[in-house]
Amino acid sequence: MPVAKGYRGETIHAQLGEAFYDPVTAAHFPELTLRFRNQRHAKTVGLDELTEAEWQSHFGAFAPLPDTYVQPLALRYHGHQFGVYNPDLGDGRGFLFAQLRDLENNRLLDLGTKGSGQTPWSRAGDGRLTLKGGVREILATEMLEALGVETSKTLSLFETGENLVRYDEPSPTRAGVLVRLSLSHIRIGTFQRLAFHGETDAINTLVAHAIRYYFPDLAASAQPVEALFEATVQNVARMGAQYFAAGFVHGVLNTDNVTLLGESFDYGPWRFLPTYQPQFTAAYFDETGRYAFGRQPEALLWALARFAETLLPLTSHAALKNALEQFLPSFKRHLSQRTLALLGLAASPKEAQKAQETVSALYLAMRETQIPFAQCLFDLVGGGDATRLAKQSHAPLYQTNSFKEVIKTLQDFSPHPAYALAKDHAYFQQDSATDLLIEQVEALWAPIAQDDNWTDLNQWIAAIRHKGEAYAPLLKTDGLEPLADLE
Repeated sequence: MPVAKGYRGETIHAQLGEAFYDPVTAAHFPELTLRFRNQRHAKTVGLDELTEAEWQSHFGAFAPLPDTYVQPLALRYHGHQFGVYNPDLGDGRGFLFAQLRDLENNRLLDLGTKGSGQTPWSRAGDGRLTLKGGVREILATEMLEALGVETSKTLSLFETGENLVRYDEPSPTRAGVLVRLSLSHIRIGTFQRLAFHGETDAINTLVAHAIRYYFPDLAASAQPVEALFEATVQNVARMGAQYFAAGFVHGVLNTDNVTLLGESFDYGPWRFLPTYQPQFTAAYFDETGRYAFGRQPEALLWALARFAETLLPLTSHAALKNALEQFLPSFKRHLSQRTLALLGLAASPKEAQKAQETVSALYLAMRETQIPFAQCLFDLVGGGDATRLAKQSHAPLYQTNSFKEVIKTLQDFSPHPAYALAKDHAYFQQDSATDLLIEQVEALWAPIAQDDNWTDLNQWIAAIRHKGEAYAPLLKTDGLEPLADLE
């Protein structure tokens, strides 16, 4: 097969031993019609030169890639689902298909699947994914990537020629199989399963494995367990802040959906905010609002506390508690940095407190006025140019006392170092932001469902990527000094 020079397959996860996974066989699908191929991310791992037939063979029929798993691995884990512990979880409709190295930096990456068939952990499920669910995952990952959120990347989606019955979609509905590219599938729930079974030695093994392959900077630590937990707290706090600044609601932040690397993945009932509403929920079944937009930091902290419980046999309660107490300060730092970066602004280390206060005031003003969330951040790029704001249909909202004070303070900050490059991008010359509200998602699905017309979806993906190109210079570093300098 024509893999690119530098392609490197791996079987690193298998080193953990069979107690961590179950070898499985992919489902055989009656048809395979390619609906999405992510060439830009295929290129990062040397798979962009695959022919159409080879792409179908590997990502539809799951013929093994070179030098990686001969048979896929369904990973074992447990987790809390909406606060209730479930010891019957595990990869029930997906598996670890391959591990590869990033060509640019040699980073280890996973190719995981969704909808690839039943496994020992499917319970009563059919192991399948609806085609609409696959489309929604493409949209979620594309928009989050455009907004600089650390997220899995949707690599491939095939329609499989099957009809599925689902209680939350008009049925029968079309089926698909998806492949995602991720940093890692080691979850908090992976540790929870070992703790549930009292496998302390296996927890030690997993800690060492995680440090060796995902946290090499911690290799020389005299206290590896504490160091790994501290790093995870920081990663998850960063992810939570990225969600907040993007106006994103994941919907199901169960402990099996939180990884040590703080990479967002596994998209089900996600939503983007129409306006700033802390109580806004994504999942219709989230009846108590446990994972509402404004409660996501709380949910992530709760998940980290469950991770800490699994490590108690290996370290002190005090050490874990001290690390957990850094979650909120870290979340606030990341949120202020990310929000200002989205606005094309930057704060010096001495302005860290002012930045946090200003960003808090901004979100309060957005809540009071109910101005469209994405449009507001778009309008205020550069700090809030009066001429730009006056052209908007909701311009009077920027004249409220709360917004006038926020805009005045924003203009005290320096431009982001990359603002001069970003501000001339065609995206910022538009009158409105490229958004992704539920109404738009449904509108993009309608022509697919009715006429098998994928034109609107493909055009919207192009528009999202156009947005990502505009924001990329601003979000690469957030324009600030390292976090350590902000302590």
